[in-house]
Amino acid sequence: MIALQPEQPEDWWEVEALYDLCFAPGREALSSYRLRDGVDPVPGLCLVARDSDGTVAGAIRYWPVHVGATDALLLGPVAVHPTHQGEGLGAFLIEKSLEAAHASGWDRVMLVGDAPYYNRFGFTRLDGVEMPPPTNPDRVLGRDLTPGAWAGIAGAVTRWSTPG
Repeated sequence: MIALQPEQPEDWWEVEALYDLCFAPGREALSSYRLRDGVDPVPGLCLVARDSDGTVAGAIRYWPVHVGATDALLLGPVAVHPTHQGEGLGAFLIEKSLEAAHASGWDRVMLVGDAPYYNRFGFTRLDGVEMPPPTNPDRVLGRDLTPGAWAGIAGAVTRWSTPG
């Protein structure tokens, strides 16, 4: 039995430990992490899946970014503990969090990832959307949360800032 809940501040280090376990050393050197520096993840969209023992079995986070002058969500990272891989938990986290993102009023989401995996969730290559280097443009993917939300959107992806 897996319990899904919004990530709480007290979950932070357990989730970070999961990411350390699942991803290569130096993951924080990736350009997507520069977009996250000093920016809080989006509350309510970051989810933690715990197994019946209370252990973190999977997690997903979202970050606000700008694409040119347009707001978007940056999905990632998403990870599933090796003992739970192959159970569909990653897909479950992605689907539930995308539903929550849409319900929260977000129009578009993007990520850097493998198209063959993410295509099944409706993600396609974003032409003209430029992640900081050295990101491979073929791995910059997006999905409309409202119809046509990515139409005509192009430009550099930059860190979230609020007016004022």
